[in-house]
Amino acid sequence: MPSRILKVGIAGLGRLGQRHAQALAFRTRHCELVAACSPVASERAFAGEQLGVTRLYEDFDAFIADPELDAVVLVTPTSLHADQAIAALKAGKHVFVEKPLALNVEDCERVLTVAEQHPAQVAMVGFVRRFDPSYLNAYASVAAGEIGRPFLVRSQTCDQNDPDGFFVRFASTSGGIFMDCSVHDIDLARWMLGRPKALRAFASGTIALHPALAEFGDVDNGMAIVEFEGGARAVLYASRTMAHGHETSTEVIGTAGKLSVGEHAASDRVVRSDAHGVRHAVVKDFYERFETAFAAEMAAFVAACRGEQALTLTLADALEASRIGLAITRSLHSGLPEAV
Repeated sequence: MPSRILKVGIAGLGRLGQRHAQALAFRTRHCELVAACSPVASERAFAGEQLGVTRLYEDFDAFIADPELDAVVLVTPTSLHADQAIAALKAGKHVFVEKPLALNVEDCERVLTVAEQHPAQVAMVGFVRRFDPSYLNAYASVAAGEIGRPFLVRSQTCDQNDPDGFFVRFASTSGGIFMDCSVHDIDLARWMLGRPKALRAFASGTIALHPALAEFGDVDNGMAIVEFEGGARAVLYASRTMAHGHETSTEVIGTAGKLSVGEHAASDRVVRSDAHGVRHAVVKDFYERFETAFAAEMAAFVAACRGEQALTLTLADALEASRIGLAITRSLHSGLPEAV
């Protein structure tokens, strides 16, 4: 396959799906976006009119049966991820699926089983932060022993408040704030700590600005502690209500030092000092913060499909992130520590 262009199709053209589609169509080497699938007519029109895609599908089964497709990118509702990933693998396609892999452990395990039955196909979950240059730099430092033995990760995913409550509208299918936001931090913590086994989780949360979330048992600000085998810990914070912008940050503490990534949500290195005080510009959303990482992530997927490089991010990692996220969510509801 390295000698030819990878033919890719995308399913799901919402907010993030459109970003992925644009990257595949215009900015990712060695691939061609040739098909798109969505039950929403306006999303299919976007793919045709803005991206020049000619094979447009309303039906997912017809989409993955397209004999021209080598790989599919799934940016669909999380509740559909497992069944769609399995169907694509069985259809002989490489699969990229946005995080989380599924909203329960059983569905994650079903995907892993089918992926093991199709070893020639690449199956990848979109934990984009692993492809961010700053996080890669931090991981390399930890792996080299520069902070000694890492034993604590403090990590947060905090979105700028959306007064219209976009996330409230998909709360019924998102799995809640921890599965939607903190699953990134969970994966980062396991990655930085050497993939330890999680033992127990405790969570608490509150609704600060969006009372409609109560109907779904969700919160707009949540905190969690995860205990790992060997004594390592992760402390997580997720928020939908930041006033200033998007703020993703992580601190890795070791026996001989610590590393911090993404503090202060800075969009550049310019600090302004004037009569109003000292300030800097901030990133407004997750895509602005991780645009470079999203590009590297998709390039890695294409390269893996073409047989040029192996993936270090595995479906097993995605399974563990979901397992931990679900335990945290159970703890939020029960008010008690939950076994992972």
